Amino acid sequence: MTPTPVPSLTDRPLAGFTIGITAARRADEFEALLCRRGAEVMHAPAIRIIPLADDAELERVTADIIASPPDVVVATTGIGFRGWMEAADGWGMAEKLVDALGQSTVLARGPKAKGSIRAAGLREEWSPPNESSSEVLDHLLEQGVDGVRVGVQLHGATTEWEPLPDLCQVLREAGAIVVPIPVYRWTPPDDHGPMDQMITAAIDSDIDAITFTSAPAVASMLGRARDIGVLDSLLHALRTSVHAMCVGAVTAGPLHELEVPTLQPTRFRLGALARLIADELPRRAQVLRVAGHDVSILSRNVVVDGEVRTLTSAGLALLKGLSRIPGRVVSRQALLAELPGGGDDTHAVETAMARLRTALGDPKMVQTVVKRGYRLSVDLEYEEEGDDD
Repeated sequence: MTPTPVPSLTDRPLAGFTIGITAARRADEFEALLCRRGAEVMHAPAIRIIPLADDAELERVTADIIASPPDVVVATTGIGFRGWMEAADGWGMAEKLVDALGQSTVLARGPKAKGSIRAAGLREEWSPPNESSSEVLDHLLEQGVDGVRVGVQLHGATTEWEPLPDLCQVLREAGAIVVPIPVYRWTPPDDHGPMDQMITAAIDSDIDAITFTSAPAVASMLGRARDIGVLDSLLHALRTSVHAMCVGAVTAGPLHELEVPTLQPTRFRLGALARLIADELPRRAQVLRVAGHDVSILSRNVVVDGEVRTLTSAGLALLKGLSRIPGRVVSRQALLAELPGGGDDTHAVETAMARLRTALGDPKMVQTVVKRGYRLSVDLEYEEEGDDD
């Protein structure tokens, strides 16, 4: 039976792609942006954000700042600064906190932080043009920070993969007295199951891309992979087969430190990230010319001449096995090892192969080589490399 074709990919450029979302906040909004473009989504929140009103450490720091305002305060995120004001209001400290910050030089890392500062009735003294923490650091160092008390709004918990503690450390080394403000603190999720499944999917090339919208989410996933003993395997996957898509440079920083390539939009926004993914993933997918058809083999689907063909797990396993070296003859025994669950009867390969040919829509795309096995009927450019007999 010929499969029913899905709508054209023109308006759904991510059809066939499976994309991981690690965001804990605005995940539904981001998922809708990706699904609208045709993607399948796997959601695994990488962090759990601690409610600020319940954060005793932030309450203590707030009281200290009211008692002795820093010379400079750096607001790094709009949601963090706004949440701090709301938490202070719940503690009955909001008016005193605003008065204290009015005595400080307030810097905003970007327009959202700037908006939250002004909503509180304050005014920022300076904001960098490119929303970069490194620009804020350069500005402070140029002004001179020796002996200066600098309050820094942190992104999250301090880990070896958290970029802002590095900012704090550089300021300390330059002589500043740093006052960390633990706004937007996080912990790993209570349920590790979804994140473990996403890590496994990445290692098994069962996902095309993983998106990160905060550095803490990166830190949490890397830490979990290390804890379960698969960090090296995850990093290898992110360097080779699974694209790491980050909302901005701060988020990408921990991955760059580990030599993982990333893609980032020029504007640090969810919409811009969704557009980047829709532009880049199809462009970066390998396209094979097979029996006159353009074929892209994705993590969970195959796209043939612009149409998504949904395969069984066995069919997809066979197709991936045949495409590792396009055009190479692969024996039935080797293909048997590719099938989920394995087995010892090559008849299972023949059955799955028949279904695969039907699902692809053209049986000539997979050629039977008598007494040897099967091969993809690729164009000549693959023949010499793939023919290994």
